[in-house]
Amino acid sequence: MPSVVIRNLPEETHRALKQLALSHGRSTEAEIRAILEEKVRPQERVKIGSALAAFGKRFKGIDLHVVRDPAAPEPAVFE
Repeated sequence: MPSVVIRNLPEETHRALKQLALSHGRSTEAEIRAILEEKVRPQERVKIGSALAAFGKRFKGIDLHVVRDPAAPEPAVFE
């Protein structure tokens, strides 16, 4: 898993992060991960499936019958 080093973090910011982590019952590292995750992947983001479903509803939908091939997919070959 990738890691990130944050240099020159002000002492006040570090103290605030430690306090916030303590109030949430997790480590400072876990708190930073949670903050970053929420900022770059917010829960309220529109996911592609939801966007496509809304698009279909807006145009009264279409009658689409999709049958998936049960066979395992072949891996791509890049040569």
